[in-house]
Amino acid sequence: MSKSKKKKLPFVYQPIGFALSWVSGAVAGLAFKQAWKAMRHEDDAPSALDQERGWGEILLAAAVQGAIFAVVRTAVDRTGAKAIARSTGVWPVADDKDDAH
Repeated sequence: MSKSKKKKLPFVYQPIGFALSWVSGAVAGLAFKQAWKAMRHEDDAPSALDQERGWGEILLAAAVQGAIFAVVRTAVDRTGAKAIARSTGVWPVADDKDDAH
């Protein structure tokens, strides 16, 4: 495929990537809520400003939330990129190695 077409695809992919990011954030939020409920038998995780909770519990909640968010976002991004590549024949992110040559 030509370089110009390869460079244009990431711009076309940007709105799709934005939508996938939004979806992954929503899915991760739901997954975290369910995970916290299973772990601590509470409906809501503590926030950093929750005066009634200790450091350990607040940091545990943040670590679990971050891990779930990263895994879900990576899975959604990768699935979206593979779908675009299958349908267009081009990976949706420009390869910096092509620009160096």
